[in-house]
Amino acid sequence: MRCPFCGHLEDKVVDSRESREGDSIRRRRECLSCARRFTSYERVEEVPLVILKKDGRREPFDRQKVMKGLLLACQKRPVSLARIEQLVGDLHARLMERPDREIRSRELGELIMDELKGLDQVAYVRFASVYRDFKDLPDFVKALEGLMHKEAAGARNGATPAAPPAPEAVKPVPQALFPGEAEAPVPRTRKK
Repeated sequence: MRCPFCGHLEDKVVDSRESREGDSIRRRRECLSCARRFTSYERVEEVPLVILKKDGRREPFDRQKVMKGLLLACQKRPVSLARIEQLVGDLHARLMERPDREIRSRELGELIMDELKGLDQVAYVRFASVYRDFKDLPDFVKALEGLMHKEAAGARNGATPAAPPAPEAVKPVPQALFPGEAEAPVPRTRKK
């Protein structure tokens, strides 16, 4: 390393310590020409992931943004927070393994949807409806039919579909018969 005082290129390391955060190494060096000491820092150079948006803008990959989208899609679904965090961590790890640091937003969305499809189909449809920007009901129905078609094809190819609930577990839900009508009364029983 070049001495900041005399410009000589040879030195010796007197002391090395890791920073508190663990992201750099602090080295005390002594110039072999003028014998003065100076400090250098060594850090790993990280090239951040960049998302290439549809309109051409580039923005850094934001784990929290992905997490927020998945939390909204999985809201009121039987998907644990730990499973969502694992999904985001796995996704980030897959992206970091890639040689290119620019990822198209469309490709990122498809990766997320592939993961959600296996995790929870309702969450998948919710995420897809926002991500693919369904304009009207026929777009939404078309996506649902595609999902149902794939599920039916999987059942024909040997995959076992989810078993329907036992008849005694199914309880009729009281509903109004006409718009504006109040819900049908629910019979109540007293506990003794």
